[in-house]
Amino acid sequence: MFTEQCNLNNCMLIHSGEKPYECEICKKSFREKGNLIKHLLIHAGVKPYECEVCKKLFRQKYRVNKHMLTHAGEKLYACEVCKKPFSLKDYLIRHMLIHTEQKPYVCEVCKKSFRQKCNLNNHMLIHRGEKPYVCDICKKSFSQKSSFNKHMLIHAGEKLYACEVCKKSFCVKELLNRHMLIHTGEKPYVCEVCKRSFSQKFNLNNHLLIHTGEKPYECELCKKSFRRKCHLNKHMLAHAGKKLYACEICKISFCV
Repeated sequence: MFTEQCNLNNCMLIHSGEKPYECEICKKSFREKGNLIKHLLIHAGVKPYECEVCKKLFRQKYRVNKHMLTHAGEKLYACEVCKKPFSLKDYLIRHMLIHTEQKPYVCEVCKKSFRQKCNLNNHMLIHRGEKPYVCDICKKSFSQKSSFNKHMLIHAGEKLYACEVCKKSFCVKELLNRHMLIHTGEKPYVCEVCKRSFSQKFNLNNHLLIHTGEKPYECELCKKSFRRKCHLNKHMLAHAGKKLYACEICKISFCV
């Protein structure tokens, strides 16, 4: 009789829309007390459910059950478009956004849209100026973990990505992709003003400064400004008195 009464009460809450159990920390409300208790584990940082295989911890039991499927190797959910299989239905749903080109998560600041909420959350760190990922070696900080991981490869000295044409190797795949444009001759970045094209985006950005007249790099000593940082660095040699460039014929040296 007690169980039936509880089920009736829960049913009535669904119809009424009431959520009487409120989290005192973030004010999120729940229909059932059990769901509030599970939610409080997030704030407490408690993850009581452990994967027996890899020891990864989870806050909720259903999450560890889903996770176990990845170890079992079962891939029960297949994409109807490209036939790629997935171990979890959630992964398949996320994957389908690629084919539909839907990006339902929109940044309220710059209106950039994302397929996954976690990508939007990472993007928001840029607007907030947060850089929670700090390199222990050089103390450089990053707003996104993926950027931090790429940076760490530089310190490790690993160059895992090799060009098949000239065998030059790179520590980050994006650098290899940029490099490949040299061999293919592609110049996908086009200036809308003069239609000049570039193989790399940063070269286009530098070029656009010519049209806008911007010179963002200023010498702190004489206040002369430059479009490119490399030009400022060369200019600074003049103030430092360094003369690194020597004429091979008469041996007179120059700072630039």
